[in-house]
Amino acid sequence: MSETDGDVTARYYETAEERVLAFERGERTAALAQNSDGYAMVMVRPSADGDELERYYGFDMALDHAAERLGVRVGDLPVPEAASDMGM
Repeated sequence: MSETDGDVTARYYETAEERVLAFERGERTAALAQNSDGYAMVMVRPSADGDELERYYGFDMALDHAAERLGVRVGDLPVPEAASDMGM
């Protein structure tokens, strides 16, 4: 599932192990990941398959970190409805 707002595209998908919300803005990328059970901290990565940069309990803090990586405001990040409940 993908959404675009301005020049930021968000793609949400689930694997057997994780829920992933990946953002792209030009050459910049950021991804949020949480275990597939949805009962864990949200990891911020430079890309969906990148190494973990930081973990947050709250989805809003993870979104803030992702927005900073992309050089946009948090309000500029499109969040698909299926991803809106990430975080503890």
